[in-house]
Amino acid sequence: MYTDETLSCVDCSRDFIFSSGEQQFFASKGFQNKPNRCPDCRAARKAQRGSSGGGGNYAGGGAGGASRGAREMFQTVCSQCGQTAEVPFQPRGDKPVYCRDCFSSRSTSSYN
Repeated sequence: MYTDETLSCVDCSRDFIFSSGEQQFFASKGFQNKPNRCPDCRAARKAQRGSSGGGGNYAGGGAGGASRGAREMFQTVCSQCGQTAEVPFQPRGDKPVYCRDCFSSRSTSSYN
Protein backbone atom coordinates (compact mmCIF):
# COMPACT_ATOMS: atom_id res chain seq x y z
CA MET A 1 0.00 0.00 0.00
CA TYR A 2 2.81 2.45 0.87
CA THR A 3 5.88 2.96 -1.31
CA ASP A 4 9.02 4.99 -0.67
CA GLU A 5 8.70 8.55 -1.94
CA THR A 6 11.36 11.15 -2.68
CA LEU A 7 10.57 14.59 -1.21
CA SER A 8 12.47 17.89 -1.20
CA CYS A 9 13.31 19.67 2.07
CA VAL A 10 11.94 23.22 2.36
CA ASP A 11 14.94 24.31 4.48
CA CYS A 12 18.00 22.85 2.73
CA SER A 13 16.42 21.84 -0.63
CA ARG A 14 18.00 18.37 -0.45
CA ASP A 15 15.98 15.36 -1.54
CA PHE A 16 15.12 12.81 1.14
CA ILE A 17 13.22 9.52 1.25
CA PHE A 18 9.81 9.38 2.92
CA SER A 19 9.86 5.64 3.48
CA SER A 20 6.87 3.35 3.42
CA GLY A 21 7.43 2.68 7.15
CA GLU A 22 7.36 6.39 7.93
CA GLN A 23 4.22 6.78 5.83
CA GLN A 24 2.56 3.99 7.77
CA PHE A 25 3.61 5.62 11.07
CA PHE A 26 2.26 9.02 9.92
CA ALA A 27 -1.04 7.38 8.95
CA SER A 28 -1.30 5.59 12.31
CA LYS A 29 -0.91 8.95 14.08
CA GLY A 30 -3.60 10.50 11.88
CA PHE A 31 -1.18 12.91 10.15
CA GLN A 32 -2.58 14.15 6.84
CA ASN A 33 0.50 15.94 5.45
CA LYS A 34 3.86 14.67 4.30
CA PRO A 35 6.96 16.00 6.07
CA ASN A 36 8.36 19.24 4.63
CA ARG A 37 11.83 18.84 6.13
CA CYS A 38 14.51 16.16 5.84
CA PRO A 39 15.35 14.22 9.03
CA ASP A 40 18.44 16.41 9.69
CA CYS A 41 16.50 19.68 9.40
CA ARG A 42 13.63 18.24 11.48
CA ALA A 43 16.10 17.28 14.24
CA ALA A 44 17.77 20.71 14.09
CA ARG A 45 14.40 22.46 14.30
CA LYS A 46 13.30 20.27 17.20
CA ALA A 47 16.57 20.97 19.05
CA GLN A 48 16.17 24.70 18.42
CA ARG A 49 12.63 24.65 19.88
CA GLY A 50 13.84 22.69 22.89
CA SER A 51 16.69 25.09 23.66
CA SER A 52 14.54 28.22 23.43
CA GLY A 53 13.71 27.95 27.13
CA GLY A 54 10.11 27.02 26.43
CA GLY A 55 10.56 23.44 27.55
CA GLY A 56 8.19 22.29 24.82
CA ASN A 57 5.36 24.45 26.13
CA TYR A 58 4.15 25.60 22.73
CA ALA A 59 1.11 27.44 24.13
CA GLY A 60 3.53 29.95 25.63
CA GLY A 61 2.61 30.85 29.18
CA GLY A 62 5.10 32.10 31.69
CA ALA A 63 8.74 32.83 31.02
CA GLY A 64 9.03 30.16 28.32
CA GLY A 65 6.85 32.06 25.89
CA ALA A 66 8.70 35.32 26.43
CA SER A 67 11.96 33.99 24.97
CA ARG A 68 10.36 33.26 21.60
CA GLY A 69 10.21 36.90 20.54
CA ALA A 70 7.33 38.82 19.02
CA ARG A 71 4.58 36.78 17.45
CA GLU A 72 3.58 37.65 13.90
CA MET A 73 0.11 39.18 13.84
CA PHE A 74 -2.30 39.49 10.90
CA GLN A 75 -4.92 42.17 10.17
CA THR A 76 -8.44 41.02 9.30
CA VAL A 77 -12.06 42.13 9.63
CA CYS A 78 -14.19 40.74 12.48
CA SER A 79 -16.94 38.48 11.16
CA GLN A 80 -19.36 39.70 13.82
CA CYS A 81 -18.89 43.47 14.26
CA GLY A 82 -16.97 44.37 11.08
CA GLN A 83 -14.15 46.20 12.87
CA THR A 84 -10.46 45.61 12.19
CA ALA A 85 -9.04 42.77 14.23
CA GLU A 86 -5.48 41.60 14.78
CA VAL A 87 -5.03 37.83 15.12
CA PRO A 88 -1.99 35.55 15.64
CA PHE A 89 -2.74 33.38 12.58
CA GLN A 90 -3.20 33.88 8.85
CA PRO A 91 -6.98 33.81 8.19
CA ARG A 92 -7.82 31.39 5.37
CA GLY A 93 -11.24 32.82 4.57
CA ASP A 94 -13.13 29.56 5.08
CA LYS A 95 -14.04 30.20 8.75
CA PRO A 96 -15.23 33.27 10.64
CA VAL A 97 -12.62 35.32 12.49
CA TYR A 98 -13.54 37.49 15.48
CA CYS A 99 -11.96 40.46 17.23
CA ARG A 100 -10.98 40.01 20.88
CA ASP A 101 -14.26 41.44 22.25
CA CYS A 102 -16.57 39.44 19.97
CA PHE A 103 -14.57 36.26 20.55
CA SER A 104 -14.79 36.73 24.32
CA SER A 105 -18.53 37.35 24.22
CA ARG A 106 -19.07 34.27 22.01
CA SER A 107 -16.96 31.94 24.18
CA THR A 108 -18.58 32.97 27.46
CA SER A 109 -22.11 32.81 26.08
CA SER A 110 -21.61 29.30 24.68
CA TYR A 111 -21.05 27.92 28.20
CA ASN A 112 -24.24 29.36 29.68
